[in-house]
Order: sequence, then structure tokens, then C-alpha cells
Amino acid sequence: MKLAFVGKGGSGKTTMASLFARRAAALGHPVLAIDADINQHLAAALGLDAEAAAMGPVLGERLADIKDYLRGTNPLVPSADLMLKTTPPGPGSRLVTVRESNPLFDDLFTEHDGIRFAATGGFVEDDLGVSCYHSKVGAVELLLNHLVDRTDEFVVVDMVAGAEAFASGMFTRFDHTFLVCEPTLRSVGVYKQYLGYAEDYDVRISVIGNKIDDEYDVAFLREHVGDALLGWCARSKYVKAAERGSVGPVADLEPENLAVVDAARERAAAAGKDWAKFTRQAHEFHRKAALAWGNDRAGVNLADQIVPDFVLGEHLLNAPVH
Repeated sequence: MKLAFVGKGGSGKTTMASLFARRAAALGHPVLAIDADINQHLAAALGLDAEAAAMGPVLGERLADIKDYLRGTNPLVPSADLMLKTTPPGPGSRLVTVRESNPLFDDLFTEHDGIRFAATGGFVEDDLGVSCYHSKVGAVELLLNHLVDRTDEFVVVDMVAGAEAFASGMFTRFDHTFLVCEPTLRSVGVYKQYLGYAEDYDVRISVIGNKIDDEYDVAFLREHVGDALLGWCARSKYVKAAERGSVGPVADLEPENLAVVDAARERAAAAGKDWAKFTRQAHEFHRKAALAWGNDRAGVNLADQIVPDFVLGEHLLNAPVH
């Protein structure tokens, strides 16, 4: 399952993403965790050495390598220069799976407590004033477009804050989106923005309340998000300790908060995957990108890279797990 964690900056989305990933891994599920936020904090939340993680390879700086690997022998993508972040897979493309070992994963992901972690990377000096962060997040979008995953596997992506995810079609690359929401007008405002932008794209959104102090906080969220409210997490001594650098076993999270994390995992798995929708939306946003700017840059019609009957996942759903 491909899962996004979104919300207002400071709402706790990174904390929730890390708790979800660590809990799933502790229960034996294969997990990929990707930090796609410009503020790179997921590594520390997972218990990795943040400084060491920052010094390692990052996806955003290896976009050319990612393109070269994923395009494989697809005759419709003869060079990396003709591959956009939206380019969908086709015959000859290299598809990747959550559990496999491959040159990309072996080089770009770090293993920690059963979780394979990669960072998009933040801005470097050469980016300032000349580059936007979405160019780096494009590496994640390409991976998601070529990633075949099962309902008992979890790809957890900590997204950019607020509604910035809508600057590209990446918001459609997920089976489920969890929006972490504080009981404040600003935080529920982000939820309403997200809901409005996503309403035409059949995006599954569940709200997880966070930093809840009392029943009035819960009532406030119910008033503003209604049935989208999956559950809520009270203020947590466990989380406070983790934010100070003491990351204990995830099973030590307060039982009522741990139950919300489990409910999120069960909600995602129960909803299942829709490969036809995933593929259809990939094609839609690739056409948009090609018409908006890709064709002019490439000098060819990149929409011709779309193979309508190549539905990602369907031909591998019954393949053995490696």
C-alpha cells in the first residue's frame, strides 16, 4: 500500500508517519519510508542518526540514475532526457517491488529496524534561487509510478506540508492519504483545502486528530471534518521523549494512541488497491505535463509514451513474493 502523510506544518504528520512505519515493521510488514518534505525530519523520527542520514545519498540528487534504471529497455523512452517525473511504465520498463534488492534500493535506501528509508534531500547551495523543491520530489513520483506493492506491504511517504502536494500529480500516487489535523481552524483549513483539490480525483482521505487534550478538541474536529475522522491521538509523553532523542520501542506508545496507528493500517489495507485507477491517473497527469511543458522541452510528443493497456500491477498480482 502506498500511503501519504500530510497536514499543516507542525501538525505532527512526520511523527505519525514514523509511528505508522515503525509499528508496521514491528508487526512484520515490509516497509519503505520516504521523506519527501523539504524539512527533512523523518530519519530522526524513525530513530536513525539524523546527521549520518543527511550525509548519505538522496533521491533528489540521483534523478538521472533513477530515470536510467527505471526506463530499462522501454522503446518509448530511449533516453533519460525523454523521461519526465510523470512518465508511466510500459513494456521493457523496470518495475520495482518493496522487498527486492536492486541497484537503486541498495544504494539509496538505508535499513533500520526493519524499515528501508530514503530521503528526497533538502536544498543545497546550488539550488537556492534557481530550483523548486518539486523537481527533487519528482524522483519519488517516478519511483511510485514504477513500484508494484501488495496490501500487506507499506510505502510510507512523509509529504510536504499544507497543500503543496498539489503542485504535481503526486497526490494521486497513493492508495490512502492520512491527513494529520490539530484541533485548530488553521489545521482544519488545510484539510478543507486538500479535500477541495482532491474531490475530482477519488483520493481516499482519512483524518487523524493529533495533540488532543479533551472531549472539546474531539468535538471540534468532528464538527469540521465529520466522518473523515478516523481517530485521534492524545498528547504523548512517548512522543515528547522521542522528540528529545529517546526513541523507545513503538509498542511503548500509549495504548490509546497505538490503537489509532493500528486503525490507520487496518483502514488502508481494508480499502485495498485500485491498479486501474492508479494507471489511469498516471496517464492523465503525464498527458498534462507533456502538453504543459514536456513536449516543448523534448521536441517530441511525450504523450506517445503512454501504453493504454499497460496497467501497473495487474500482471504481477499473482506472482510469488520474493
